[in-house]
Amino acid sequence: MQVWRSLDEVGLDDLSRTIVTVGNFDGVHLGHQHLLAGVVARGRALGALSVVVTFDPHPMTVIHPDSAPPRLATLEHRLALLEQCQVDAVLVLPFTRELSLWEPDEFVRRVLADALHAVEVHVGENFRYGHRAAGDVTSLRAAGDRHDFTVVALPLAGDTSRWSSTYVRQCLAEGDVASAAAALGRPHRVEGPVVEGDKRGRELGYPTANLDLPPDAAVPADGVYAGWLTRADGTRLPAAISIGTNPTFGGTTRRVEAYVLDRDDLELYGEHVAVDFLARLRETITFDGVEPLLVQMAQDVDQARALTVGS
Repeated sequence: MQVWRSLDEVGLDDLSRTIVTVGNFDGVHLGHQHLLAGVVARGRALGALSVVVTFDPHPMTVIHPDSAPPRLATLEHRLALLEQCQVDAVLVLPFTRELSLWEPDEFVRRVLADALHAVEVHVGENFRYGHRAAGDVTSLRAAGDRHDFTVVALPLAGDTSRWSSTYVRQCLAEGDVASAAAALGRPHRVEGPVVEGDKRGRELGYPTANLDLPPDAAVPADGVYAGWLTRADGTRLPAAISIGTNPTFGGTTRRVEAYVLDRDDLELYGEHVAVDFLARLRETITFDGVEPLLVQMAQDVDQARALTVGS
């Protein structure tokens, strides 16, 4: 998969015609996958390049930073997910204040017409673009008439609820990682380097990997979860995951910590790891001392083992 990180990089390649879709694609959930499958199929049918135009950072971090949503995937994870969808190329537009001021016609001309030579543009029926989101599907179709491309607008897809990044974030905020996974088509993931914590887990017999996550990562609600820790070399290990402040010990810093089941020999400090969430086991509890905590931790590990080992 070709990745361009600016319009200038696109200009270095000799493009003839492309089938394009535009969006944030945060999480690359099942709705996105449905849209992308159509783009890929049309590209193959017409002998054209299938291209995704996306943005980094999320536009809201530039336009309204106080209202920017938590991010469902890092850019590199998003690119890996897009590659799994078999698109030919991705244009990552750096979203800047200048880009936010482009009027809809300027965006169409500079990106879709001049750079990508689009012959078809596929978007969701609620697609908006340009300064103050002034452009919509109607204006995009009019622009297509001027620049010789057609527009395919798809209705929002979903099962009992429409698949959307907003819906996934809502599920995660409620700790419902199972519903989030159902909409994503895979478990939700957070990732970052392993850093030193209080080392209390090691003292209790459950050494944990404490993740240093980006401040905008979409972290599920506090609680204990079953899932997996994936190492930098791709090794996936079953884990029990704790999110919270460790209230039993008077903690105040919210952390994501993963205990790899039945392993106390791992040296993970400094390693970039990923944690995938399969199921929520329970909410965070403040215990009256270490002994009842240890009893509960043993139960948590047993539950996590039953859900993840061999799956």
